[in-house]
Parts: sequence; C-alpha cells; structure tokens
Amino acid sequence: MVKNNPGADPKLHCSECRHFFITHEPAHPYGCRAMGFKSRELPCTVVLRSSDGPCLLHRPKGKPGNP
Repeated sequence: MVKNNPGADPKLHCSECRHFFITHEPAHPYGCRAMGFKSRELPCTVVLRSSDGPCLLHRPKGKPGNP
C-alpha cells in the first residue's frame, strides 16, 4: 500500500487501478480513463476531495497474463 497520498482513502490507490495512467504531460501527469480526466494530483485524491468519498470506479489491475 502506498502512503504518499495524504487525504486519500488508504484502501484505494490509483497505482492499483486498471483505469490509471501516466500522461507524461508536465502540467497534468496523472489520468483516469474511467472518469476521463488528467490532473496534477492523483485521481483518487481529486475524487476524494470533490465528492467527499472514495472513487467508486476503482477496479483492481488484473494479474499479468489475465485481462
């Protein structure tokens, strides 16, 4: 579990979600395919702050070799 994201639900982290991606854009380095946005902060932090709850679209990544 990654703890470098203060304020986010410790059970959900973007790096463990299949919708998370790195954009390589300096102004908006993180993105969420499920919600269709890019941001400077991790999407789970943005969602937690704006909706006052954890991300409801979080889907665990599949194991290597599995979809």
